[in-house]
Amino acid sequence: MMTNKTIKTVLTWLPSILVIVFFIQNAFSKIFYSNGLDKLGSNNTVLILTGVALLIAIALFLYEKTVIVGTAILATYMTVVVFIHISKGKPFFLTILIILLTIVAGYIRRKKLNNTK
Repeated sequence: MMTNKTIKTVLTWLPSILVIVFFIQNAFSKIFYSNGLDKLGSNNTVLILTGVALLIAIALFLYEKTVIVGTAILATYMTVVVFIHISKGKPFFLTILIILLTIVAGYIRRKKLNNTK
């Protein structure tokens, strides 16, 4: 029955790992490659601060007691990205899927935490 517990843990964390990988890549690209990014005419400082804020949100998302806060911050950030894509006429379907995956991952982890107490 140890196998069932392992499978449950992997399935619980799999959506979160996908979310974390996406947002870490996004944050580091904003911090380290802000010169090459052209985002709404933002200057480098704004992009670097956004990257740092994303790293903080990821940490909140990973910590059990603040998973809801981290989920809310990450989903709000991606919602803003959707509006930016809409205003520029860019496709935004994938961005909406990332929002949904973030919310589902937070919900699954929060539900698991509530069941273990």
